[in-house]
Amino acid sequence: MNFLRGVMGGQSAGPQHTEAETIQKLCDRVASSTLLDDRRNAVRALKSLSKKYRLEVGIQAMEHLIHVLQTDRSDSEIIGYALDTLYNIISNDEEEEVEENSTRQSEDLGSQFTEIFIKQQENVTLLLSLLEEFDFHVRWPGVKLLTSLLKQLGPQVQQIILVSPMGVSRLMDLLADSREVIRNDGVLLLQALTRNNGAIQKIVAFENAFERLLDIITEEGNSDGGIVVEDCLILLQNLLKNNNSNQNFFKEGSYIQRMKPWFEVGDENSGWSAQKVTNLHLMLQLVRVLVSPNNPPGATSSCQKAMFQCGLLQQLCTILMATGVPADILTETINTVSEVIRGCQVNQDYFASVNAPSNPPRPAIVVLLMSMVNERQPFVLRCAVLYCFQCFLYKNQKGQGEIVSTLLPSTIDATGISVSAGQLLCGGLFSTDSLSNWCAAVALAHALQENATQKEQLLRVQLATSIGNPPVSLLQQCTNILSQGSKIQTRVGLLMLLCTWLSNCPIAVTHFLHNSANVPFLTGQIAENLGEEEQLVQGLCALLLGISIYFNDNSLESYTKEKLKQLIEKRIGKENFIEKLGFISKHEFYSRASQKPQPNFPSPEYMIFDHEFTKLVKELEGVITKAIHKSSEEDKKEEEVKKTLEQHDSIVTHYKNMIREQDLQLEELKQQISTLKCQNEQLQTAVTQQVSQIQQHKDQYNLLKVQLGKDNQPQGSYNDGSQMNGIQPEEIGRLREEIEELKSNQELLQNQLAEKDSLIENLKSSQPSPGANEESSATDSARDSEQIADLKQELATLKSQLNSQSIEITKLQTEKQELLQKTEAFAKSVPEPEQSETVTAAKATDVEGRLSALLQETKELKNEIKALSEERTAIKEQLDASNSTIAILQNEKNKLEVDITDSKKNKTIFWCCWLIRIRKYFH
Repeated sequence: MNFLRGVMGGQSAGPQHTEAETIQKLCDRVASSTLLDDRRNAVRALKSLSKKYRLEVGIQAMEHLIHVLQTDRSDSEIIGYALDTLYNIISNDEEEEVEENSTRQSEDLGSQFTEIFIKQQENVTLLLSLLEEFDFHVRWPGVKLLTSLLKQLGPQVQQIILVSPMGVSRLMDLLADSREVIRNDGVLLLQALTRNNGAIQKIVAFENAFERLLDIITEEGNSDGGIVVEDCLILLQNLLKNNNSNQNFFKEGSYIQRMKPWFEVGDENSGWSAQKVTNLHLMLQLVRVLVSPNNPPGATSSCQKAMFQCGLLQQLCTILMATGVPADILTETINTVSEVIRGCQVNQDYFASVNAPSNPPRPAIVVLLMSMVNERQPFVLRCAVLYCFQCFLYKNQKGQGEIVSTLLPSTIDATGISVSAGQLLCGGLFSTDSLSNWCAAVALAHALQENATQKEQLLRVQLATSIGNPPVSLLQQCTNILSQGSKIQTRVGLLMLLCTWLSNCPIAVTHFLHNSANVPFLTGQIAENLGEEEQLVQGLCALLLGISIYFNDNSLESYTKEKLKQLIEKRIGKENFIEKLGFISKHEFYSRASQKPQPNFPSPEYMIFDHEFTKLVKELEGVITKAIHKSSEEDKKEEEVKKTLEQHDSIVTHYKNMIREQDLQLEELKQQISTLKCQNEQLQTAVTQQVSQIQQHKDQYNLLKVQLGKDNQPQGSYNDGSQMNGIQPEEIGRLREEIEELKSNQELLQNQLAEKDSLIENLKSSQPSPGANEESSATDSARDSEQIADLKQELATLKSQLNSQSIEITKLQTEKQELLQKTEAFAKSVPEPEQSETVTAAKATDVEGRLSALLQETKELKNEIKALSEERTAIKEQLDASNSTIAILQNEKNKLEVDITDSKKNKTIFWCCWLIRIRKYFH
């Protein structure tokens, strides 16, 4: 203790020692002292020096501290001091960042000490085992030390923990610790552990991490919670982002449903603290992780459906239309809703039905588009609305049709009270704000994406430019604005719209070329030598002219494919045209836009390309280049080949339709067979029930026979009794005569029963048709007859369908032979296009294969119908026999019951008379 006072007290203990000497003495004390108290005090002194003299303590004491962790595990206090000292040595958190150079030195020092510590992997394993200790003074510094190791050299420490037995499982226990400080630091530890390591992410997820983290978020108050909620959300993002296995596990575990309470934000007057905004921002990002366009389509689709079913999408739309929501939260909510509905028809339909809480109610789409074309709104918000509109129309032909229909004359509101989505897009397209022009043009292009019907419908749109002038088509107005020399952003947007509109739509190309000013304008733009800023516009003009050539149906004599190519060669030059066309894909903004569907730009001037348009350029650039270089003869041959292939395609399509119809007929026949099988099973069940009824009647009949036998026994006993009582001979004689009469009657009844038994056996062997039955038996027989008649009718129908199908198959075979003959004749006449012969042969082979499969299936169907017919015949015979037997037995049973009743009456009379006589005799 005196030694420690000298170290801590400075000069008062004697001559001053340097820091290195003091640390060396403390290390010697730790290494050589036999008393635990001395070692503990020495380690505590090293801890107090480790922050200020980090380098010296780390160099001299690290080995001794690790030895303490190995040998003194029974004393939690010294273990805690050692862990704290190692944390001070390795961690950079406590350093004062006065200068940049000192900060770099501190970081280098921490990574160097970390490398020394993990060089022996047993040290990390030892640290993991110490975390199993429940003592607060051991567990908490252990958590902090391991977190610091992961921050310094994460991948190396992750690999050591991954191969350590039960390493990750030990760390997962920290989330269940009742002490919040350890639980919260455990979350930070798992953040560092799961960063960029898919294997550890999967292990942590399967160790029930989702359940525990969601419980913590709920306990802390969801979005109203503190920093702990933020840490848990960051850890959830680490586990789910770019990890398809964990995302599927999260969905299958029904954890998406537990996210809904996060977005119950309450009334607008509750206030939005900075922590709440951060938490809600992370929650929205977590939803986007599950439905990101970069995920596999199947996984994204299943998560989207789950979010709709549990009401999460509805909750997000509520926030979207609420008032008082901070701008950054509103923007992120719009982006989140966009990806939840993207490509999911059910979610898109629901979003189309959402109305804003206004008077009168307006669709949410209209309210959002108002923000997009309003230049006063924040730039990021306008980008988010554009993304939402694009996601709403993505693979949604129904939504595309609804948007385009709002522009058609028959649907426009003449009163002007309500504004439609199409009117807002047109207003943005022709406004003075170039950003609104670009956004409206891209939005309208998405309404036409891969939808030829809407491209043709949009040609009907007429615009009133000014009073007194005739209306102008939308296509013409776009080209007019394009030729007026507006801003580059406006022209790029209009050119992207026109390229999307004209691609794969020959009718739109014809309308475009019908205006004689369009082609000279495009050629003039391409031929000029302009600056770098105009090169992009030149490239887009070249693309639009190339689309006009490639999708031209030659319906306009003045602008056929050949004449347009000659015009390019004379005024521009083919090589120059191809070079200008290549300006698009070489532009720096092109590659940026092609990476992600979301329009994410740092500022408005960067909004040049749309993601879907980059796909169109990639698809058309090569085919337009080939089309420009082709000669007129090659075009003619290609047209002939196309026509021939179209003819063959139409023939094959016809046969495919016929085969499809045959398949439908086969399916119907299969369903009918299954129905007949079900009816067959029902009939068999009915037969079984009737057999059981027959057995019941037999049992009742046998019971009646037994009862008759018992009734005969008392007669003899009473007879004997009468003889023993000393009755007079006259009375006895009369009584005997009456008894003999009764016996004869009984024998007669027994003979009748025997005859009826033989009759029943004969009926069973010969199975005659039933005579007059009871009303219930007649009803059952009639019902069975009706069912059999129905089965016969259905069987006849099946046979007729089978005959018609056989005729169709024969006709199909004949047509197949004709198709093969036509194919051979065409191959002899046109030897060059080998591809068409291959396609035709392949299609004929496909038809032949389908025919053979159809014949085989028809043969199997015939066998099933034949077997079913035989089975129904047998069932009918069995039913007839059962009905006749039941009727006979029922009739015989009734007769027997009547006879037995009569017999009992006679016996009763007899015994009454006999008793009266006995009484007279005794009196």
